[in-house]
Amino acid sequence: MVAPPKKSQAVPLSQSGKLYARAKELMPAGVNSPVRAFRSVGGTPIYMESGSGAYVTDVDGKTYLDFCNSWGPLILGHCHEEVKAAINAVVAKGWTFGTPVEEEVKLAELVCSHLPELELIRFVNSGTEAVMSAVRLARAFTGRDQILKFSGCYHGHADYLLIEGGSGLATLGKPSSAGVPVAFAELTSNIPLNAYAKLQRYFEEHGNKLACVLMEGVPANNGLLVQNRDYIHLLRHLCDQYGAMLIFDEVLSGFRVPNDMAYKMYDVKPDLVTLGKVVGGGMPVGAYGGRHEIMRQVAPLGPVYQAGTLSGNPVAMAAGYATLQVYYQQNVPEKIARIGAHLDQRMNALVEPDRLGFVRVGSLFWLYFHRTEAPKAAAEIEEKSAETYAGLHKFMLECGVYLAPSAYEVGFLNAAMSIEDMDRFADTVARAKEQGIL
Repeated sequence: MVAPPKKSQAVPLSQSGKLYARAKELMPAGVNSPVRAFRSVGGTPIYMESGSGAYVTDVDGKTYLDFCNSWGPLILGHCHEEVKAAINAVVAKGWTFGTPVEEEVKLAELVCSHLPELELIRFVNSGTEAVMSAVRLARAFTGRDQILKFSGCYHGHADYLLIEGGSGLATLGKPSSAGVPVAFAELTSNIPLNAYAKLQRYFEEHGNKLACVLMEGVPANNGLLVQNRDYIHLLRHLCDQYGAMLIFDEVLSGFRVPNDMAYKMYDVKPDLVTLGKVVGGGMPVGAYGGRHEIMRQVAPLGPVYQAGTLSGNPVAMAAGYATLQVYYQQNVPEKIARIGAHLDQRMNALVEPDRLGFVRVGSLFWLYFHRTEAPKAAAEIEEKSAETYAGLHKFMLECGVYLAPSAYEVGFLNAAMSIEDMDRFADTVARAKEQGIL
């Protein structure tokens, strides 16, 4: 007698799987930011429960070496003791008052002392808000409406900036967002990066109507698209020639590139600078700043209105202040340069033309695929890269290495990482190559 076939047993859901099933009933795709849904890499989003130093642990108890770093803010690593102590000390006294507090003065003094180009600074609650406010200020100061950005650069989700953005938009495969009025889009021009002739021609045709140009410090939301120094200097020259303001969006690059800021790295002086991520130490903080004559147009000194209920709240300001104190006092850039140089050495040995490439700037790095040279413009990224990265992402997770769930996002180093962590990353990539995943 032939035994009946056994019924297949469903694989029990992980704790992350159970949480995601609940979340999808309550939030669009179960997430509060699109890339977190893992749509471009496949699988179920991983729910994290705790972090310490260079590592995060998920709700199922698995620990990962974390190269996402909360998408950039955690340059000191997770749960840094001095930052945690600063937050706890403030919370014990009250976490928001809606009044001026000493903590915002201290953070402003610290930032402006190291970035003298920011003669005045205004704190807000996100990078998006910082860029939105800087653009409004530039329009008011110049009396012009048109703005220019570059393909693949992401400056937040304000309506008029969602024009061929990077980051989650690139992952979704959409050049812009639904719900953005055509009239808004018509005020935003968009040209490719690293296109010298097109940049010159755009200014010749439209420069006299241009309020500002937005430049992502080091474009890092649609690949790590490092620009040539002479291209950035040409941009500064054209802005001066036509009376447009140059805004350096350092939300992601700030305190993560050589000399703290990309504009310093390029040796160019912007009119306005926007900050976020590291400046808040992992709390929701953004900032924008520049010369006195420009910033004095911001209310209540001038007619450019901008406000925020939680702007400058003591918890966020204390976190940012503690983070930057450690950053400067313990020479975090030097430590990251040391582990970064070791990572370069290991990864460069794995680089293979038309298969795998690696590029790093400060504490930012990126893997690219199917090219012999690192792209400098979004259009140069090979379309099949996303598929290749999806396979790598899955393998890295299985090996306990957490990368951003998007082929277009960069990886982040932090000061809690070690030479051994760099070796672990490179060894895992090497295994992926051996197994034919790359």
